[in-house]
Amino acid sequence: MSIDQIAAFANKAKSDAALGEQLKACQKMKEMFALARDNGFEFDEDSLYPPNEPQFTEDQLSERLAKALLRV
Repeated sequence: MSIDQIAAFANKAKSDAALGEQLKACQKMKEMFALARDNGFEFDEDSLYPPNEPQFTEDQLSERLAKALLRV
């Protein structure tokens, strides 16, 4: 399921500092999807939005992606 993949990717980015920095550097969704794919995770954009719960924290994402995904 896509939500499981998003959560697993977010958790890996929390525990892997290098991956976390790469995620934070992503400015566009396609960059984040490519990074996830490169690390063995597949998910679609629709799964990132409500009514699904956010799987990323604001500090994990660039300001641009945080605004888009977390509505901050």
